[in-house]
Amino acid sequence: MSFFERLAARAHAVDSLLCVGLDPRPEDLPEDSAAAAAEVCVRLIAQTAPYAACYKPNAAFFERWGPAGVDALRAVIGAVPRDIPVLLDAKRGDIASTAEAYASAAFETLRADAVTVSPYLGGDGVSPFTEHEGRGVFVLCKTSNPGSADLQDLPIAGAGPPVRLFERVAELARTWNRAGNVGLVVGATHPGSLRAVRARAPELWILAPGVGAQGADLHAAVAAGLRDDGLGLLIPVSRAVSQAVDPAHAARDLRDRINEARGALGEGASGADEETRTDAWGPLADALVDAACVRFGSFTLKSGAVSPIYLDLRRLIAHPALLRQVADAYVELLRGLPFDHVAALPYAALPIGTAVALAGGWSLVYPRREAKEYGTKVPVEGVFAAGERAVVLDDLATTGGSKVEAIERLTAAGLAVKDIVVLIDRESGARESLEAAGYGFHAVFTLRRLLARWRRSGRISEADAARVLAFLAEGG
Repeated sequence: MSFFERLAARAHAVDSLLCVGLDPRPEDLPEDSAAAAAEVCVRLIAQTAPYAACYKPNAAFFERWGPAGVDALRAVIGAVPRDIPVLLDAKRGDIASTAEAYASAAFETLRADAVTVSPYLGGDGVSPFTEHEGRGVFVLCKTSNPGSADLQDLPIAGAGPPVRLFERVAELARTWNRAGNVGLVVGATHPGSLRAVRARAPELWILAPGVGAQGADLHAAVAAGLRDDGLGLLIPVSRAVSQAVDPAHAARDLRDRINEARGALGEGASGADEETRTDAWGPLADALVDAACVRFGSFTLKSGAVSPIYLDLRRLIAHPALLRQVADAYVELLRGLPFDHVAALPYAALPIGTAVALAGGWSLVYPRREAKEYGTKVPVEGVFAAGERAVVLDDLATTGGSKVEAIERLTAAGLAVKDIVVLIDRESGARESLEAAGYGFHAVFTLRRLLARWRRSGRISEADAARVLAFLAEGG
C-alpha cells in the first residue's frame, strides 16, 4: 500500500484525523537527554495509539543531541505500531545528490513513512523524495506562522489573473503527484488560505498545523480543508496532548472534536455558503470584536436611528495583521468574480481596498467623493480604459444607497460595474435593493451570522445579541 492508502485505511479504522506530534521539548523531559526524549515519546505513543491516525516526530527536537538523538528518533519511529503511518517533520529542501541523501536518511535510515519538504528550490528539489513511490511527501504550501505572508502571499502575475505564491505551490504539487504520494502543508491558522488551497487541489491530503497551542479554530479548519469524502485532512497536535495530565484523554477528546466538526458538515449544519464562510473565518470575526471594530451600547447612526451596535472598520488601519486577514477574506470572494479593477469607496474602504489590491495583485481605482477643481480634475482615480470592469468594495452595506451613488460616478467615467463586495452586510435591505437593480452582492459576513458566532465564542452576551436582533427585526 502507498502512504496515503495506508493513511486512509488507518483513518477509517479508528475514525480519526488526529496526527499526534512527537516534539520532546526540554521543558517536558525529566532530564535533558536523548534517552529521556525517547522514553517520553514511546510512552506517549502507547497512551494515544487508539486515537491516532498518524504520528509526526519533529526531527529538530532529536537532532539537537547529535548521534544519540538520531538513534532516539529511529527508536521512537520503530515504536509506532506498523498500522499507524509516521510522518517525519524535517522540512528538507535541496537538490540533486543532497536531496537524494535527505530522502535516503528519512525513508531508509530512519524508516519514516513520509516527510515534509520545502518547495522553494522547485520541482527538482521535490522529485528525489517523490521517487520513493511508496512514501509520502508533504510539500510546505502555506505555513501556520504569521510571517508566512512575507513570501507565501506574494502575488504572481501570469497569463490569467494573479495568484498568490502558495496557490501556485498547490497547483504545482498536483503536477508533482504522478505517483499519488504528494500532500500539502497548510496552516489551520489561515482558514481562507486553506479553503483556497482545497479549491486548487481537491484531491490532495493536507496537513493543517496550528490547532492547539497556536490557537487555530478547529471547526473552521475542518470546514475549509476537509475533502468531499470526509478525509484528506490531518490535524497535527503536539503540546495539547503531550503536556496534558492525561494524554490519552486529551487525544480522545481531540479525535472526538474533529469528528464532531466533520459530522456537522455531513449533516449540513454548515452547508449554507454564509454559515460555512463564517465558520471558516471565525478567528477573524472574533478579532473584529477584540479590536473594538464592533462595539455594543447606544449609538446614533447617520440616519438618526439609535443602534445597539456600532461597526467601525476604520479602526482596521491601527491593526495591520487584522487588516491583512480582512484582505484575505475579500480575496477569497473576489477570486470567483470577473473584473479588471477593484474600486474602493471612500473613505473607510480605501485602506481595505489597498490591502486587497496588494494581496490579490489587482489594479485599484476609486471614485472621488468631492469634485476635484485642480490638477487633472478626474472624478475617478486610477488607470483604466473605458469599458473595463470594476468590482466595488466597501466595508459595510446597510441600505445600498451609497453604493448606487458611487457606481454612477464609476459608470460615468466609462467603467462597467456588475458586482459589489463588502465585509459585513448589516441586513438592512442592501442585498435586496442592489440585486433588484441588477448587481451581484457578496458579503464575507452577515450580521446575524456574526452575532451567532460571537455568542458561541463568548465575545458578547445573550442580552447584547438579543438587542441587536430586535433592532434588525424592526428594520434597523
